[in-house]
Amino acid sequence: MKPFLKWAGGKRWLTSSDLLPKFAPYAKYVEPFLGSGSVFFSTNPQKAILADSNDELVNCYQAIKHRPNLVRRYLVQHRRNHSDEYYYQLRDTQPASAFARAARFIYLNRTCWNGLYRVNRRGIFNVPRGTKNSILFADEDFALISERLADAEIVCADFEFTIGKAKRGDLVFADPPYTVLHNNNGFIKYNETIFSWDDQIRLRDCLVEAARRGVQVYLTNADHESVRNLYEGLGEISRLHRHAKISGKNIGRRPTTELLVHIQ
Repeated sequence: MKPFLKWAGGKRWLTSSDLLPKFAPYAKYVEPFLGSGSVFFSTNPQKAILADSNDELVNCYQAIKHRPNLVRRYLVQHRRNHSDEYYYQLRDTQPASAFARAARFIYLNRTCWNGLYRVNRRGIFNVPRGTKNSILFADEDFALISERLADAEIVCADFEFTIGKAKRGDLVFADPPYTVLHNNNGFIKYNETIFSWDDQIRLRDCLVEAARRGVQVYLTNADHESVRNLYEGLGEISRLHRHAKISGKNIGRRPTTELLVHIQ
């Protein structure tokens, strides 16, 4: 199943390639940086803990899990009213209903510039209108997405809390924000204020501790010397090749690399 959101740093490219590792059998799938959930949807685990620190993102998943048809009905309204003027009008409002908030989130994600999620210092979404106009897709089934989420625990939480819930026999897949300038793709611009290098160190320590508890641990991160040094000697480090797509300039769309770390 394809993700229903476009997300900066999302792993749709990884799941559509032969680069995604073949995980050993596991009891529960744990993803502390959910984003678009590409790996979750592609692997379709029976049980999962899905988490993110972005409360609007988490609300969106929870709303689709519980009332997918209601979220879709709101999206139908947005499709009917869609225009540049309507985009900015909706962007500057905050619905009270969790389901209306979820539909607003999806609408903005699909019609803003490159599907980017960015807020200002007051926590207000401020991404300008993009070029896409598709609000709903013919092959999209929110009821099926809801079924996939039915046995997942979906929480808004710091990664340390989420990884701490992983037990022996579980699998953790961590795809954190990349906090170093990585192959000139500019991704740091969207994350440097919310995920520091100290957080990278704290994440490493959490993942190492999880591996010691008997958890399978996989991590994607920036292909940078500092990240390599952070995980050196802790397991298998592989280099993955892909094309960057978040930049609005051609120079930002050239081939780039990321790291896949299997902590053992």
